Parts: sequence; C-alpha cells; structure tokens
Amino acid sequence: MDARDGALTVEQAAEAFAAEVAYWREVRGLAKRELARRMGFDPSYVSHVESGRHKPTEDFARRAEEALNAGKAIWKRWLDYETAKTPAAPAAAVPAPRRAEQPYATGSAIVVEHDAARLDYDGRLYRLTMRRLLRNTGSEPITRYLIRISVDRYPGEPERSNAHYREHPLTWDELALTATCRGEAMRWQTKHDRDAFKEVWLLFDNEQGRFPLYPGESVWIEYAYSVGDEKWGRWFQRAVRLPTEHLAVELAFPAELDPAVWGTETSMTAEAAPLRTAPVQREENGMRVFSWSTSTPALHARYRLEWRFRARPERDANQGEFR
Repeated sequence: MDARDGALTVEQAAEAFAAEVAYWREVRGLAKRELARRMGFDPSYVSHVESGRHKPTEDFARRAEEALNAGKAIWKRWLDYETAKTPAAPAAAVPAPRRAEQPYATGSAIVVEHDAARLDYDGRLYRLTMRRLLRNTGSEPITRYLIRISVDRYPGEPERSNAHYREHPLTWDELALTATCRGEAMRWQTKHDRDAFKEVWLLFDNEQGRFPLYPGESVWIEYAYSVGDEKWGRWFQRAVRLPTEHLAVELAFPAELDPAVWGTETSMTAEAAPLRTAPVQREENGMRVFSWSTSTPALHARYRLEWRFRARPERDANQGEFR
C-alpha cells in the first residue's frame, strides 16, 4: 500500500524508499560506492540512506532516479514519503522529476491477469519462457510492453559479478529473444543495453501491421530468451511491477542432477522470508519440475527461487532474473 492511502507511517515510507534504492542499485549491478560516485555524494552517504541512518531528501531522490534509471519508481517512493510527512499537502505541490518518461500512453493502465514463467535447463543452457495475460483497464490503446532481462552469476558479490560481465557481457545473439501476441510475431526495441541487464519494449506490431491492445481487451503475449549457465545465476526472481492477479513459476531441471529448490518473498518494507507455500515437484520425461504459484501477489513484492544440484560438485554452486 502507498502512503497516500493512509497505510504508511513516515518511518515505513522511509524504509520503503531505502528498499527501492537498494533494489534498483542491485538490479543495475552497482556497489554503494560506485552509485555514490555517480550521484556526486560522499561514498558513505548511500550506505547511510539504505540503512535508514539518513532520511530521504528530494535532491537524493532526483539523483538516484537519474543514476539508476528506475522508471520513476524511486521518485514515487519519495512522493510517498513526502505525503506521509505532510498528509494535508497535495502531491502536486512536489515538482515532477527531470526528464520523466511515461512508460505507456497517458490514460493507459495494464493489469496482469495471469503471469506464468517456465525456466528450462538442459545442463548447459537456460531457456526462459514468459506468458502473460494482459488487460487494458485504461482509456487509451496500448502499443508496447516493457520487459527486463537481468542476470547475476555471483549473488552477494557485486564486484565479482560486474567484473565477470564486463569480460563476458550478455549479447543479443545468444539471448535469441522471440515474442508473439495472438500468434503474431512482435517487433521489439532496445531501451537499455547493459552487460548484465537489458530492458526491451515489445511492440504490438510487425511487418504485416499493428495490433494494439484496446481499452477493455485482454490478450496473451509470450516471449522467450536463452542464457548459458556460465552467465545465469542459480536463482530466478519475479518482481511484481504491475497489478497482478495470479503468478506462477515452473523450474525444469534434469533429474540426474538431483536438484533442490527453495524460495523467499520480499516486500518493500520487510526482509526476505521463506515462501508461504513450498514449491511442488513432479517427474516429467527425465526432468524434475518444480511448480509454485500465488494469487493476488502484493505490488512491488519480489519472489525469489533458488536451487542447487546435489549431483554436481559444489565448486560451481554459484554459477549463474528478471526478470
């Protein structure tokens, strides 16, 4: 819930702001010192904000939003914090951030009726397939949809991961991204292209014509991409960025690797806790498939599944979002 709904105290809003900054810093693969350098702050300042020792300021929010390119998520948390401090003041009194970008057309609003992810691993390559049922609850046609691809070979060791991806960046050729809607191929455009992070606009059109998502309509889209296990981490995370009615994840690993899977749930105001329900497993044509789902997941919540292969030496247990 947002502070403007009367749900957040000033302390909770400050915690949510700090968590948002930390989340986007991790997505971008930056150490606190590097983010502080890019923002023009003392190296310790980011650490103090993320730990709650320093309260959010407008200047910090603006610079963090610009440095992390967070799609106004950090700025929104700053507005929530300001509203929590002075609930009688209208949000419009706070200036809009510089170079703000509307992710979709004005008047559009997307609800994800069903979000289904399946990650298949053949012992060498991961192939992620995402299927989403989107509903336009706004008043304008929607012509594009933003997706993110993020990997981390060494979770918890950002400097090591950064060095790894500088030497071995993700490439579009290896990703082999495909996308369809109503059986039609979708064109796509790059928004951000980083060594370990990509943002892509899937377009509701192709060489044969346009097929926008009109108000009141629902449509399934599907996209897929591949990443080798030397670049993927042994984790997969779903971040709820749009109102979502149902979320499901399947992980399919070779049974001969004897995989084990567990997961955690994190909100913007709470530390990671075990998933409320355990993944269910089944055998399927030599694969061990782990399934997990939840209804009405909280907005901005993050659900993270991790695994290890008990039949493979532990020396490579840290091998390779999103995503």
